[in-house]
Amino acid sequence: MQTLAILLLFSAFLLTRVNRLTSAVHILLVQSAMVAAVCAIEGTGSMHMLVAAILTVVIKAGLIPYALLRVVRQLRHEREVNPIIGPNASSVAAAAIIVMIYAIVDRTLPSVVSWDAVAASLALVFIGLMLIITRRQAILQIVGLITMENGLYLLGLSTTHGLPLIIELGIFFDVLVAVSVLVILTYRLKKSFQSTDTSILKKLKG
Repeated sequence: MQTLAILLLFSAFLLTRVNRLTSAVHILLVQSAMVAAVCAIEGTGSMHMLVAAILTVVIKAGLIPYALLRVVRQLRHEREVNPIIGPNASSVAAAAIIVMIYAIVDRTLPSVVSWDAVAASLALVFIGLMLIITRRQAILQIVGLITMENGLYLLGLSTTHGLPLIIELGIFFDVLVAVSVLVILTYRLKKSFQSTDTSILKKLKG
């Protein structure tokens, strides 16, 4: 479990360094697969957790990356060139977030069984939020959103050992619908403005 937590943090850290959209989607795919592995390990012997792990693989490591990669192929190698915060500053901020969260969790939740999972999940949430705020490319903002959701899902998994299956199905459906809408909007943004840089939407102000 500790190894998976470290790998999840490393995947989130890598997302702060990449500017190629294809690379970001591939990292997200691996990250989601690792979340599914955590789900399978934590729920050994539980059919409910096995179903959740399979859904994570199918939706987050399958359908969502596939949809994002299809859009990226139509963008003709477009990449993040003008982030609000550069890669170096983003990496430093991500490292600071990880250190701060581990320090807080160590002080406030010293007896939690899944200590590493709780700290890693909170770090994923905040790093995903940072990606949404500091990146201008719509695809990278979607990657940040899914990273946040992976963190929240992992947090629920590590503290409650899994939500009821009907709730998890609802969450997966909501995420799939949200990403589908965002992918369509990203495609329309590219068709209308020949770019997926969301900062150009400021031109629509009256």
